[in-house]
Amino acid sequence: MDLATQNHRTALRERLTGRLRELRAEIGAVEQAREGSDAVPAHEVVDRKDEAAQLQERELAGAQEERDIDEMAEVEAALGRLDAGVYGDCVDCGEPIPVQRLLVQPAARRCARCQAQHEAAMHRAGHR
Repeated sequence: MDLATQNHRTALRERLTGRLRELRAEIGAVEQAREGSDAVPAHEVVDRKDEAAQLQERELAGAQEERDIDEMAEVEAALGRLDAGVYGDCVDCGEPIPVQRLLVQPAARRCARCQAQHEAAMHRAGHR
């Protein structure tokens, strides 16, 4: 971790812990909404259009929840790197990640160059 990153460490930790709280709240809200929407009232008439709309809403909520869970894992890993004293170092090349990148994306694991290479390799392998 370079000196600039060390100087911003507290602010970066606060951003990460704040985002972790937000993600936990969002995931909790989705789970609570899912539990509350499982039953259709007996007096309500549901047609295929309504069913399709409900299915689409559930799929979208599921995709958003999955994205939030993935981001939560990234944030938790970043906090772990902070605790281990390796936060701010690229996991691929070992070079310090510029503090400007960390301020924009505090959970970043790679420098921009290595991230671009990683994404290109994932694309070639057919992963998203």
